[in-house]
This record gives sequence, structure tokens and C-alpha cells, in this order.
Amino acid sequence: MNASERRSHILSTLKNSEHAVSASTLAKAYAVSRQIIVGDVALLRAAGEKIIATPRGYIYEPENGGQLCHISCKHDASQMQAELNAIVDEGCTVVDVIVEHPLYGEITGVLNLASRHDVDMFIKKSAEEASVPISTLTDGIHLHTLRCPDADACARVHRALTALGILMEG
Repeated sequence: MNASERRSHILSTLKNSEHAVSASTLAKAYAVSRQIIVGDVALLRAAGEKIIATPRGYIYEPENGGQLCHISCKHDASQMQAELNAIVDEGCTVVDVIVEHPLYGEITGVLNLASRHDVDMFIKKSAEEASVPISTLTDGIHLHTLRCPDADACARVHRALTALGILMEG
């Protein structure tokens, strides 16, 4: 299989997968190195394919993603799992986390967390890597982009995060 055929197969795999697919998994499937896959995905993205890199692997951005809404939150690291679970429990996906850094400007971390399992894996990886949330750079203040099935789901998230004392009100 040549490189062009491999990229076509990678694209097909991502479009047909319901879950994130890691570069290592793709590398094993096509008997190439992980770096070859990273390069292939970079070329596919440069060609306009809507491939998103998440902490769990690559996903193809859904076409009918529902309604996007943005929320402002403030909490410490100990409340992160409760925040994320409150969002996914209402049927929404946490697309990203954004902080406004005084030196670097806007910093965005792609998350794409859509279930409690996704949240659990994210929290587990954070603990294993001894990583801290990027919101620690801004005293816990951060934004999230959410993909919600409808406006009612977004309103439910607002209520849930308000109840937790996490939502920042304007």
C-alpha cells in the first residue's frame, strides 16, 4: 500500500469510528511507525479534512454537531471531574478548554469528552502524567466550548454548574 492509499484508509477509519483512534493503533494496523501516521494526519488536515487530535486519539469532526455554546467557569483542580461529568450527564460534549494567558493570549486544549467514560479516562491520564489543568494558569478561570443537542441541554448544563458553584455569571 502506498502513502496515498494509506491516508485514504486512515480517513475512512476515522470517519467510520464512533470513538477516538490513537496514532499507535493506526500505526499497528498499517505496519508503519506512529510518526508516519502523525505525518499522514497532518497532510490530511492540511488538505482540509476535519480531523481533530484529542487526548485519546484522532476523531473526525461530526457534520451535524448540534448547537455550540460557551460557558465561563472557575474552580480548582479538585472540582474538574464534577464539572466535566455535569456537562456530559446533560448530553453535551466538552469540545475544548480555553484560558486567556497574559503573555501568550488565548490557549486552547482540545478535549472532546462526550461521556463519563471519556471523563474518567481524561482524569486518569491527568493523574498518571502528574499534569495540572491549564486553568491553573488563570486561577481556575476558563471557558469551555460545548456541543449540545439543543438549547435545553445547554440550559441544563448552566443550572447544573450553577448548583456546583462553578459557573461564572456575567
